[in-house]
Amino acid sequence: MYLHQELTDKIISCYYAVYNKLGFGFLEKVYENSMMIELRKNGLQAVQQKPINVLYDEEDVGNYFADILVEDKVILELKAGNVSDSHEDFELQLTNYLKATNYELGLLLLFGKRPLVKRKIFTNDLK
Repeated sequence: MYLHQELTDKIISCYYAVYNKLGFGFLEKVYENSMMIELRKNGLQAVQQKPINVLYDEEDVGNYFADILVEDKVILELKAGNVSDSHEDFELQLTNYLKATNYELGLLLLFGKRPLVKRKIFTNDLK
């Protein structure tokens, strides 16, 4: 069983619902807004563009905005457009977000020509 598996299963189901309705070709913000609607319909608490501070030796060194934070447990990083070629940079970006925060789980949701979900885990005991 994966970390937060029941929650991530619901999130992934929402992702496929959005992808199947909208398909490929919209801007990332369209998918983000649609994901928020779908997450709410499924009873999940979610926040868009959640500011998250990045700490270094317990000092604030900057921040970033998570596309969506679900149930204060899972960071969603959405990408749209022609992203099917290489998504390694996006995976590294999500891993860095996890390293710099107390969140341990992130999902990379690609709205490309083909749908793709990548699960990233970086547990707090490794930080």
